[in-house]
Amino acid sequence: MSKCIWIITGEASGEIYGARIYSELKKQYPDVHIKAMGCRELQEAGAEIIQDSSEMAVMGFVEVIKRYPMFKRIFNKMVERAEQERPDAVVLVDYPGYNLRLAKKLHELKIKTIYYISPQVWAWHKSRIPTIKQVVDRLIVIFPFEVDFWRKHNFQADFLGHPLIELLGEEKIEDKRDPDKFVLLPGSRKSELSTLLKPMIDSALEISSKHPNLKFVIPAAREYLIPMITDAIKDVPDKSKFIIENGRSVYWMQKAIAGLASSGTVTIQAAILGLPLISIYKVNAFTYFLAKRLVDLNYFTMVNIIAEKEIYREYLQGDVRPEVLVPQIEKILPGGERHAEVIADLEEMVKKLGKGTNIFGKTAELIGTSAELS
Repeated sequence: MSKCIWIITGEASGEIYGARIYSELKKQYPDVHIKAMGCRELQEAGAEIIQDSSEMAVMGFVEVIKRYPMFKRIFNKMVERAEQERPDAVVLVDYPGYNLRLAKKLHELKIKTIYYISPQVWAWHKSRIPTIKQVVDRLIVIFPFEVDFWRKHNFQADFLGHPLIELLGEEKIEDKRDPDKFVLLPGSRKSELSTLLKPMIDSALEISSKHPNLKFVIPAAREYLIPMITDAIKDVPDKSKFIIENGRSVYWMQKAIAGLASSGTVTIQAAILGLPLISIYKVNAFTYFLAKRLVDLNYFTMVNIIAEKEIYREYLQGDVRPEVLVPQIEKILPGGERHAEVIADLEEMVKKLGKGTNIFGKTAELIGTSAELS
């Protein structure tokens, strides 16, 4: 009887990684049966989707509470299914608010858990450390410094390389940057687009008045986000200033001269691809209030956290407005006072992510060993 593995993802970046892990597992262990919680990427890779996750990409305490009934329903359904089907192992990809709770239940059911992308307990929520040590059977991290962090807490963590190094290496283009293109990256969640699109577009219009040849590319992280983007520019007099794309964010991060982005995985992508940008974020006021008291970090953008310096200027809440953003954007455009400095700093930061080839293949091999697939 073939073994069964589950892969659990909850948002866009995690699902991309999950899909690649799926493909590598099937390559190395063709007889294994793999089921997943995910959506487009995992489905296209060939996984059997047992729970759609397209509505689960939510950020912030208040935002999660608003949708708590949905999360509870899906969580209970997955626990019940795990109890009935007894998968041989479950690969939990990032998404700690949900996946750590699921890991506890799986541990009670004596189902092996392999956690890919450690919850960022080095930044906040250190109370999760004992739980992770108790309920996670194998921890795979994506930042080199996390290995030492977990060693200090007497727990083994494996670092095989940052997955984006491999993914972006496969999408590398040789074309030069287009001096007339600027990329806007509002995020992959509807909540992010609803708060960030307007200040992004307003800032773009102000920049356009000084740089009339610039066009602003907005790659939609998901196809279902395109109507939100289209609606956001409906009142713009000259819509030709904006180019809406279905995906292709990696391409445009290599073609554009600079960008304005929602803080998140995309900033790591941009850094690896050498794109100067400004990082922004807005959340519910109560969420921000709590985060300020819980998060023990000098920066909120991962690129800056890794570099231990503010390479990407970052702005939150009320500072996310053209009056603040436009002067900083001017500085990172070619010829601007920070343009060359940012590019040089990014090169140094990316070295900290480690080198790696066949990262997903090695990850699948480690999962296979942990799950005793052979």
